[in-house]
Amino acid sequence: MRAVLIREPGDPDVLTLGQAPAPEPGPGQVLVRVRAAGINRGDIMQRRGKYPAPEGWPQDIPGLEYAGEVSALGAGARRWRAGDRVMGLVGGGGYAEYVAVHEDEAVAVPAGLSWEEAAAIPEAFITAHDALFTRLALQPEERLLVHAVGSGVGTAALQLARDAGAHVMGTSRSAWKLERAAELAPLEGVDTSTEDFVARALAWTGERGVDAVLELVGGDYVPRNVKALAVLGRLALVGLVAGARAELDLRAFMSRRLTLVGTVLRSRPLEQKIAAARAFAEHVEGRFEDGRLRPVVDRVFAMEEAPAAHRHVEEGQNFGKVVLRWA
Repeated sequence: MRAVLIREPGDPDVLTLGQAPAPEPGPGQVLVRVRAAGINRGDIMQRRGKYPAPEGWPQDIPGLEYAGEVSALGAGARRWRAGDRVMGLVGGGGYAEYVAVHEDEAVAVPAGLSWEEAAAIPEAFITAHDALFTRLALQPEERLLVHAVGSGVGTAALQLARDAGAHVMGTSRSAWKLERAAELAPLEGVDTSTEDFVARALAWTGERGVDAVLELVGGDYVPRNVKALAVLGRLALVGLVAGARAELDLRAFMSRRLTLVGTVLRSRPLEQKIAAARAFAEHVEGRFEDGRLRPVVDRVFAMEEAPAAHRHVEEGQNFGKVVLRWA
């Protein structure tokens, strides 16, 4: 099969279109003919040699999500039939013509969506859904702070939270991204290139602080989030693009009974990934079809243009997801 390969760790030019052995579906698995795949920061880190794929997934083929049709069934697989349109998460190998996945981990592509739109859903929306509702237990009318609201996970979190009845403050370093985000759902936007999000969050809540924070940046944002949280506030750490280290005042956690949770989907055991996928599928059933939720596709590149697509994401100019597709 054709696949985008990492020749060696390095810049985007180490990505090349080549040949790789096609996977075989095992018991309970389905073989999916991939039509499109979303690009994620994890793919970029894997390309740089800083985020190896979990055991059992290809180290030289990036890609954490896919959309395509079922091509073959492994022994005992019964959830899907050949030709069904599915999407989902993988530990790696999404930039290939075929992936083999457990049948329960795959999710039906919502009716009316293109392959490119479907490929923009799994990593962004399942990550956001798991963080908001499983990790943070977000409730209607609560106030949520979402950092990097113009990212794939950020745009998904904004829509999911508003659909659930929460109020959202979103941050970005680009004013135009905040304007685009406001077209998806109402939000209180904060341009962090000119404004202090802590001061804005406290003013927005009458000095009470926000109930929850979805942290997609990391670094020095983390201790500042603590100052923005209300008593019994919760903080979910999802992304670390600004760094993996931060100094925290633990007294604030004790005195205000705060909660800090970290989450990552890629390295979880299969049964936990299945649980996250099925919870997402059940919660959002019908919401993409009727327009309450929608994938946000920034640009689509051909698979052979993977180096250019990675550069586009690394430059930070995308709003929502960048997607690769097979011709």
